[in-house]
Amino acid sequence: MRIIRYLKDSKVAVLLVVMLLIVQAFTDLSLPRYTSHIVDVGIQQSGVENVALDEMRADTFEKVCMLAPADDEATIRAAYTETDEGTYKLNDTGRSEIEKLDSILAVPLVAVHYAGQIPDFDLDQLKAAYDSGAVSKDQLLEMVDEAKAKMGEAGDSLVKQQAIQAAIGEYEELGYDMGAMQMNYLLRIGAIMFGLAGLGMVAAILIGLIASRTAAKIGRGLRERLFKKVISFSDAEVQSFSAASLITRGTNDIQQIQMVTVMLLRMVLYSPILAIGGIIMVSQTNLAMSWIIVLAVAIIGVLVVVLMVVAMPKFKIMQKLIDRVNLVSREILTGLPVIRAFDREDFEEERFDKASTKLMRTQLFTNRVMTFMMPVMMLVMNGISVLIVWVGGSYIDAGTIQTGDLIAFITYSMVIIMSFLMIGMISIMLPRADVAAQRVNEVLETEPTICDPSAPADDRIGPAGGATIAFNDVCFKYADSNECVLEHVDFTAKPGKTTAIIGSTGSGKSTVIKLIERFYDVTDGSVTIDGIDVRDLSQDKLRSMLGYVPQKAFLFSGTIASNIAYSDEHMPEHRIEQAASIAQATEFIDAKDDRFESEVSQGGTNVSGGQRQRLAIARALATDARAFLFDDSFSALDYKTDATLRQALKNELGSATVIIVAQRISTVLSADQIIVLDEGRVVGKGTHDELMKTCEPYREIALSQLSAAELGGGDAA
Repeated sequence: MRIIRYLKDSKVAVLLVVMLLIVQAFTDLSLPRYTSHIVDVGIQQSGVENVALDEMRADTFEKVCMLAPADDEATIRAAYTETDEGTYKLNDTGRSEIEKLDSILAVPLVAVHYAGQIPDFDLDQLKAAYDSGAVSKDQLLEMVDEAKAKMGEAGDSLVKQQAIQAAIGEYEELGYDMGAMQMNYLLRIGAIMFGLAGLGMVAAILIGLIASRTAAKIGRGLRERLFKKVISFSDAEVQSFSAASLITRGTNDIQQIQMVTVMLLRMVLYSPILAIGGIIMVSQTNLAMSWIIVLAVAIIGVLVVVLMVVAMPKFKIMQKLIDRVNLVSREILTGLPVIRAFDREDFEEERFDKASTKLMRTQLFTNRVMTFMMPVMMLVMNGISVLIVWVGGSYIDAGTIQTGDLIAFITYSMVIIMSFLMIGMISIMLPRADVAAQRVNEVLETEPTICDPSAPADDRIGPAGGATIAFNDVCFKYADSNECVLEHVDFTAKPGKTTAIIGSTGSGKSTVIKLIERFYDVTDGSVTIDGIDVRDLSQDKLRSMLGYVPQKAFLFSGTIASNIAYSDEHMPEHRIEQAASIAQATEFIDAKDDRFESEVSQGGTNVSGGQRQRLAIARALATDARAFLFDDSFSALDYKTDATLRQALKNELGSATVIIVAQRISTVLSADQIIVLDEGRVVGKGTHDELMKTCEPYREIALSQLSAAELGGGDAA
């Protein structure tokens, strides 16, 4: 899966999480065992853990040795030491072999303790006969084996339980406080459980911390990579994804990946560890009932497969529906004035409601499926619990297991079932996150069409002065189109001169500017600066030489000063003021209380269209550009401001190259060279006077805007 690949740079964190999960699993799986001990040993056995007593009376000790085989008798005598009071206490040798002693002492101790309850059986007479040699040890052992054989298959379990009761009786005969012994055991086991719970809590907190930090780091890295990739895209790549989709991929999709990464580290890795550990613990408790767990896991597996088949198709289309809602919302918010102007609120509400309803229905379907899963899983778990109690009850009745063992088995069974349940839930969520990861990877794996050359010719560019920009038989068409937007365009813009480009709507004027900026690459021909093809320059170098004012003036949220100084945040104040003065923006800036520190909202929506254009022009003029490109940047200015601004440009820019794209004839009248475009072709080239005589399309544009008298007078300002 793609999400797992994101973890390759966080190997240390994953290793730490796995180690901590093992610790947490150990604590979680140990607690049921100690719960079983509290029930079986602490409550039922009064705190007596072992058949091998800590202390025995001399009479009991000798009778136990008598009923034990010769080898076992030697082990018993080595494990106990006689005290001054005439009793026998367990020594260090015995404590090191406590489990072996439990097995050895069980039958003899039961025989000694319950001898008085057997009719016509006197253990004291038997011992006297044994001591006198009238009865051999082999005969005694045959009697013991016959008695044990009568107990059947449950003999071992019953013997152990009776041996514990015999040990309790022996302690009582010795005068031990059984209440204190029981309480000491419960407190000791309780302290161990409390410690394990605390350790598990610390492990869980650390796992959550590491998992969250790792997921946040992955999310931050993906957003950073996505942002860097997107800003390297040309207009073609941005349009192929759409801005709304790119926003969704950078926010919602990465959030999905981040959330599932946390679940992957906390649950997906934990579930198999817990399941394997639970299976091991169950096998140690009672293997005979393991078929119940197999049945539960099979039912859960079938249920998860059914849910995946039903829900997965909906998860895959959900992200596209989120894209659609974002797209419609963005269009409505951006175009709100137009919507109100044309009284289309009802239509847009219906359009948004349609997109939102589709998303709602898909989410409702998937949520209902997930909601349906939990009750069914709980039904399975509760049904399995009832089945375990029913089957386990018969085992308890037969003496095969104790009550505490049944409680532990139920707990372990629930742990195993919950582990597979978590795996099932994650298996449904992972594909949705995988879809999100695929969408993010689509962006990351997309190579921009505009790339820097392997060996840029930046050092061949002059350090200062105007730039000679030349179009050499340029043809251009968009990647998804078969028709050329520009055909055989050929002209040169010289330093210190103003070149104006005019033409009807759709003639390719703005495309010329975009080719100079290298937002697109030419299809045929070349665009050169100082004789060097722009494709041979790095994008940083190319754009550092160009001051660009887009057709749609866009301002960033901040202040007037921060927008003008966008190219250099440390720009001197006098330079900001100079750029604003040339752009004819000083008058309205001075009218504001905070002047250059006045707030500008996102997109510059709190200033007028003309003010927005002048600030965008000032932003370009504040750079160290060698050429200035104005893409229909004077359209929102009144004629007087337009003329004043153009005159200021002519006086202040010196040797810089100026290229102006315009619709208004008054804007281009005084240009040193005018390029006339018609359907992507150059149909005229020259000064205003020359074109009025030689270029009919230019003459038509001019006469449609100004009278012959105004045209003859030069600047129409």
